Amino acid sequence: MSKRKLASKSKTNSRSKGATAPKRRASGGLGWKRRLFFLSLLVGGAVCAVYATWASFYDLTRLEIEAIPQRTWIYDCTGKPFSRRAGEDRIVTPIDKVSKYFIDALLSREDSRFFSHCGVDPIGIGRAIFRNLINLHAREGASTLTQQLARNSFDLGGKNLHRKLLEAFVALRIERNRSKAQILESYVNRIYFGSGMFGVETASRAYFGKPSAKLTLGEAAILAGLIRSPNRFSPFRNLEGALKQRDTVLERMVLLGKISEAQAERAKAQKVTVSTWRPPAAGDGYAIGLIEDALALNLDTDQIAEGGLRIFTTLDPALQKVAEAALDAELTKVEQRPGYPHPTRADFGGRTDGVPTPYLQGAVVVLDNATGGIRAIVGGRNYAESTNNRAYARRPVGSTFKPFVYAAAYASGQVTPSTPISDGPIAHRELRTAPNWSPGNSDGTFKGILPAEEGLILSRNTMSVRVGDRAGLDAVRKVAEEAGISGVPAFPSIFLGAFEASLRELVSAYTIFPNGGVRRQPFLIDHVEDSHGQTIYRAPTLEYHALSPGICWMVTDGLQKVMARGTAAGADFRKPAAGKTGTTNDYKDAWFVGFTRTLTCGVWVGLDEPKTIVAHGYGAALALPVWCDVMNAAQDHYPARSFRQPDGFKASGGSDKPLPSRVLNSVRHLFGGGE
Repeated sequence: MSKRKLASKSKTNSRSKGATAPKRRASGGLGWKRRLFFLSLLVGGAVCAVYATWASFYDLTRLEIEAIPQRTWIYDCTGKPFSRRAGEDRIVTPIDKVSKYFIDALLSREDSRFFSHCGVDPIGIGRAIFRNLINLHAREGASTLTQQLARNSFDLGGKNLHRKLLEAFVALRIERNRSKAQILESYVNRIYFGSGMFGVETASRAYFGKPSAKLTLGEAAILAGLIRSPNRFSPFRNLEGALKQRDTVLERMVLLGKISEAQAERAKAQKVTVSTWRPPAAGDGYAIGLIEDALALNLDTDQIAEGGLRIFTTLDPALQKVAEAALDAELTKVEQRPGYPHPTRADFGGRTDGVPTPYLQGAVVVLDNATGGIRAIVGGRNYAESTNNRAYARRPVGSTFKPFVYAAAYASGQVTPSTPISDGPIAHRELRTAPNWSPGNSDGTFKGILPAEEGLILSRNTMSVRVGDRAGLDAVRKVAEEAGISGVPAFPSIFLGAFEASLRELVSAYTIFPNGGVRRQPFLIDHVEDSHGQTIYRAPTLEYHALSPGICWMVTDGLQKVMARGTAAGADFRKPAAGKTGTTNDYKDAWFVGFTRTLTCGVWVGLDEPKTIVAHGYGAALALPVWCDVMNAAQDHYPARSFRQPDGFKASGGSDKPLPSRVLNSVRHLFGGGE
């Protein structure tokens, strides 16, 4: 080939190479731009993630880690826990009241470099990454105690990168604004220890029956060992597993120089006694429902929602339990009578919130005379089947109102206990207050002229109407109002209790008799403390003189005779007491309200939809047995003592001399049949 051709080919090749070179440079430039674009996306996404995390973190930093949710507790009249309500089961305690053994065990187990890191532990993170890579899956975390606190204090979301970043940011901020002691205190009060318990103080008391300040080394190690898997290793459920965790914690403490090997061996050998005490269940009931209603009336919604309240009540748990059991047991006996005409509770299998139950119901209220505190209150036979509180339901009161009629008459000076009153038929136009009204006695008999108090003792309708007529309608209504009975109508039929009132109202009114005329407002909550121990509510002290001591004594004396030889003579109660039976028309309501010097107790029995309970279903037969069960059980703590006549008082009439035979015969026949 000639030199010219070679040169020409060389140039051609050179141009060809030169022509393709720019294309390769263009292709290389486009690849770089793509890389730059994707890198920008990656960086932008990371910036957005960090920004979003920081935005969330900014909101969280305004929250206080010291605002630890607590369970609201209800205490009985002795200051012991009665029930628990909303919130977490936690008792907040200062860090200096926690055993040093537990602090050392906790840090050894969860965060041995707690006092040297700033909230995030790079060494721990590196160790966790290395071990997880070796095992090819995540077996070990790297959260510091502060990060755990952040996670337990705030809702940081699920297990993802965003949450871990947020957790770290919050932990760093906590460390900047809190001392290590404050962080520890918040942590030990927040952490979950299994079996529904939060905080070391609650766990210590529940598991070992002692405050956290008195934990032994072995007990402290058990609690520290629970934190990673509290339900699995709860001593209540898995004591063997809890002891294995204890040994692991003790060995870790030896490794870190917190304790000696000898101390660890002694702790392992120590016998562990798990407490048998359990906190009361977060139960419901008629009393609890009333407590919640009272809280709603007297506290702000926010105060209730925050939890941590300590509600001190007047309830006596033993008496409450007896009242609940007695009501159901005695009414079950009624249902088991031959020919009982209604559905029984034993046949009932459902829940009837807001609607009547088909079976026989009742209610019990017990008040402390000296204070007005409610010692027991039962609104029905079973709260789970019906939440309707019959202690507050208004029903016709019948003859239980008669003591107030006689009190008004005695106070007016128109009648004394010994004033002769006719038990004969009421003539047309005889009554000033109701000229055309002529009620009879429930047994259809008339017993002639008797001392006035016999009308109360034997519950004679005609006598009680005449006594009320002498006192005057306005005077009777005023006495009732002063005693705390509301809504008494201006009709003469009130002399026989033909109006409605609640059992709680009636029982409270009766307390004026043993109290010498002093009326004390009944209450269920004594006071309420917030989570800081500050009293935020206290029951107001409301008392006044409703009636003179002398008048109350005359009525009380007559009501004692009701139980000795009157309509309640069949009472199985042999201590000094006074009370009155009550039965409404067609035997639709059965009542008994009675008192000793210390307690006043009332019982109502009836059907939610009023109808005849049973034939001749007097209060003495249906309500009085429940009263006796409750009051007999109360004698250990509320002994009945003899009633005292007021100093300087001379009864102007009334005696306990034997009555004529015709009266005694009427008493023997269905207790006089005059309810």
